[in-house]
Amino acid sequence: MISRKMQDALNQQINEEMFSSYLYLAMSAHCEQEGFKGAAKWFGVQAAEETSHAMKFFKYILEQGGQIELKAIAKPEGPFGPLSDCFEKALKHEQHITACIHKLAEQAVAEKDFATQNLLQWYVNEQVEEEAHAGEIVTRLKMAGANGLFFVDAELGRRNAG
Repeated sequence: MISRKMQDALNQQINEEMFSSYLYLAMSAHCEQEGFKGAAKWFGVQAAEETSHAMKFFKYILEQGGQIELKAIAKPEGPFGPLSDCFEKALKHEQHITACIHKLAEQAVAEKDFATQNLLQWYVNEQVEEEAHAGEIVTRLKMAGANGLFFVDAELGRRNAG
């Protein structure tokens, strides 16, 4: 069984993950409206992935005998601007989520909560991938410039869920 303090922190992380899903869904809509169908697909896949991250926390809390306390999900703030701005905002957001996961990991260590430490290790590794991937896209967009956006967008459209 997890502590009340850890339960509350994990419930807050569910909210962070669901906000991430909303944010990426909003970015997907923005990209679609701007004609970047590949980026729209990429952000749509990302939104679904963030929901799955929230559900992993959700199931874990229940498995540990805890209670789920869902909170209101904040509205993502736009406008999102050019495609490069969208991905820079996504990278910044992933860095925020990494900080949240690290804070949870620190709490689990302090509480000697080995089961939660094990769960969070998966998220620590996942965040390394998330930041690297978003950072790589930011770099590609900078290198491509305005003339290369079409090619980068086409590549983003090849992303598969998983």
